[in-house]
Amino acid sequence: MCVCTFLVMEHSYKHIHGKKNDGGHIGTSMFFAFPTGDFSPARSIGVRKAGSVRSERMVRRHGGMYVIGIDEAGRGPLAGPVVVGGVKVSIKRRAKNGKLLRGIKDSKKLSAKKRDEWFRVLTKNADIEWVVASVPPSEIDRINIHKATNKGVHLVYKKLAGRAAVPALLDGSLYLPKGIPYTTIIKGDEKIPIISAASIIAKVTRDRLMLRLHKKYPKYRFDIHKGYGTKLHIRFIKTYGLSPIHRRSFRLKA
Repeated sequence: MCVCTFLVMEHSYKHIHGKKNDGGHIGTSMFFAFPTGDFSPARSIGVRKAGSVRSERMVRRHGGMYVIGIDEAGRGPLAGPVVVGGVKVSIKRRAKNGKLLRGIKDSKKLSAKKRDEWFRVLTKNADIEWVVASVPPSEIDRINIHKATNKGVHLVYKKLAGRAAVPALLDGSLYLPKGIPYTTIIKGDEKIPIISAASIIAKVTRDRLMLRLHKKYPKYRFDIHKGYGTKLHIRFIKTYGLSPIHRRSFRLKA
């Protein structure tokens, strides 16, 4: 079993970077969850639909023993952080990979119950190394949501890859700095199992964080809409104004 340590920072954020200790990267605007015990990743990226061929070629071209999948959750909401999830696995043991990830889907196509089930499967498996980074509303407002999301992507990649040039598979419009081997796959969370896994980890982590924030700001009912711009949420914003975790750079829809 993989024992993971959660380092959770409050939302009185000041900056994105922090110091490192034995537990990992600690910052005032993010948190990571990653294995603290021994692990030996033992799954490959898998194959599902069109798009997997390009990803397979990229991984083979760069060689190595591992591949990283990365996805995000929470780019669109009016409140709360954007969360980036990453998974690193071995590219050699395909049989075990296929069996473990059989039936996995993009987090948006799963019920909350199914996402929680997959989250337990993924995070409790000793063969998986996984990391989560959260970038807060203050940073989103400062540099915009696109840059903030990809800042989280880079932080996740660095934690998983270390100093190695591990090939990465990214969903949608995500990107990494030049010099890092990666490919971006449109609807990758639907096509590539390892990206689906990262999607689920990011989504479940963010939803749980929003439930905690609901307890701090109960009148906004973050437990229901998770910060997204629903009619209910917009009504509460118009009634109570913005909370400290709302994104001030986002405009309300009429």
